[in-house]
Amino acid sequence: QVQLVESGGGLVQAGDSLRLSCAASGDTFSRYAMGWFRQAPGKEREFVAAISWSGSSTYYADSVKGRFTISRDNAKNTVALQMNSLKPEDTAVYYCAARTWGKGSWINGYDYWGQGTQVTVSS
Repeated sequence: QVQLVESGGGLVQAGDSLRLSCAASGDTFSRYAMGWFRQAPGKEREFVAAISWSGSSTYYADSVKGRFTISRDNAKNTVALQMNSLKPEDTAVYYCAARTWGKGSWINGYDYWGQGTQVTVSS
């Protein structure tokens, strides 16, 4: 099993940047593909970005492509989400998730979830 803890959320203005971080513990981090998801009030949770176990491959939702960048550091057991040009519609609770490599797909099959971190973008 792996435990995930997100940090870095906050209140920013439209156009600003924010960097989320997720620290993993409990299992070999490089066994897992990692993803970021978000859930806005009254909406279902949606996929944001994912990265392969090695970091060599990434995948993004169309809504964030070109603005967000996912990265990982397997030596530090961390995954980050750099968010630039933030928009009010990016406001949500952001969740870090882990998926055993080879299981599921970029957007589903995640077994482990963090508690979430709130991102609020004001207009």
